[in-house]
Amino acid sequence: MRKITFDIETTNFFTDTGSNDPASLTLACVCTHDSETDAYTSYFEEDLPKLWPILEKADMLIGYNSDHFDIPLLNKYYPGDLTSIKSLDLMKEIQKVLGRRIKLDSVASATIGDHKIAHGSMANVWWRQGEKQKVVEYCLDDVRITKAIYDHALLHGKVKYPDGKMIKDIVLDTSGWEKKNENVLTHTLPF
Repeated sequence: MRKITFDIETTNFFTDTGSNDPASLTLACVCTHDSETDAYTSYFEEDLPKLWPILEKADMLIGYNSDHFDIPLLNKYYPGDLTSIKSLDLMKEIQKVLGRRIKLDSVASATIGDHKIAHGSMANVWWRQGEKQKVVEYCLDDVRITKAIYDHALLHGKVKYPDGKMIKDIVLDTSGWEKKNENVLTHTLPF
């Protein structure tokens, strides 16, 4: 099964657009891990044509808050419909069990003993300061952390989160995670 773990950073905030629709934002970069090649890669807006064939060959997209944020934003740029690809949103899986959303950094620290390298809003600041490589490094690190949490959950059937001074388990049903969908996708590749 070919899995693409991914994350997106934007050049602006919802307060800049006056909307809470992710598609109102502008893409800074997309970073991915491809399970087929074990490679981490980054893409700016002008590089998106190189990303589409990779996503189209994926059996599953993996992200954190990706169904609500990343996919709708990325779909704005894609000539087809990315929602046709099987998606596993770790935050959504956690929310189904816990009844609330948990930050990626909280799950990462409790589950894999790792932290994000910065707060998400810093990516916008770095972008505006012209520090694009910092944005890419931050985004790639989020992909690395998301992949590690996915791998842990798949292996152990759970993740952890801090609840006050205690670390608690969130048991996840991972039984269908790696089952392939047989959906037809509108490809951007020539036939």
